[in-house]
Amino acid sequence: MSPVLSGVYAPIGTPFVNQDVAYDQLAANMEKYAASKLSGYLAIGSNGECVSLSESEKSAVLKTIVAGKAPQQKVLAGANGESTRLTIEQCKKVADLGADFASVLTPCYFKKQLNDEAMTRYYLDVADASPIPITCYNAPGFTGMTVSTKTLKAIAAHDNIIGIKDTSPGNVGSYLRVTADLDFDVFSGTVNTLFPAMMMGATGGIVSLANAIPDVCAKLYELCVADDLTGARQLHLVLGRLNSAVSGSYGVAGVKYASEVAGFYGGDPRLPLLPISDADKASIKKAIESTDLSAYR
Repeated sequence: MSPVLSGVYAPIGTPFVNQDVAYDQLAANMEKYAASKLSGYLAIGSNGECVSLSESEKSAVLKTIVAGKAPQQKVLAGANGESTRLTIEQCKKVADLGADFASVLTPCYFKKQLNDEAMTRYYLDVADASPIPITCYNAPGFTGMTVSTKTLKAIAAHDNIIGIKDTSPGNVGSYLRVTADLDFDVFSGTVNTLFPAMMMGATGGIVSLANAIPDVCAKLYELCVADDLTGARQLHLVLGRLNSAVSGSYGVAGVKYASEVAGFYGGDPRLPLLPISDADKASIKKAIESTDLSAYR
């Protein structure tokens, strides 16, 4: 069957002005993204600074993204809680607000007790109750938790669990192996692994660099689908170097500034995340302006 999740999704950032959400700037960004080659968006995720937003702000941000997307684009929305009950509530909420899919991060506060049995039951219970399909979000860099292959194999056959986004450095291959016989999509969580992941069978990725250069990131996906391995490898190396100079070095603040250099509204992150220094801004700007992407636009 055709993948449900495919292409390149941008994990949309949240612009702030004087630490308040700038919804007009977000809408202006969405107007540009809607005209791009992006297949969809991750709303209220890590790059959207979801943990720094109130519940009402998260709702308003998601509404703005849903309202601004192009008809063919999909919205995957963060629906995270530390209990099964809270996560189900979040899934229902983002569904009501127009999300196509819910991205469910691993709970992590009680990580010592969250063994495979607990995690398997968590995802199955959430999937049973969610009105929209869910994806697992494996982000050990944020949570200290990793979705094991045992857990993934136990949940991947569920009709309402359609895939997993993996931001770890080395789990994509094992995730693809244990789900190879299932109708289940594996998404790369960074442009650094998008090319090798797709060569192993991944169906696309959610990559922060797409906030700044959406069409070029989408081009890498297109080259992979077209089996242009030489072209894909070349672009992979170019984007990997650029990503290391942006997200890899400066995180959310770096992605926001890179987006600003590219003509989008970026701005500073919400405190306690600190804005990047003028020297760091100069480093990012130099990396972007010295990278020739004209052949890929």
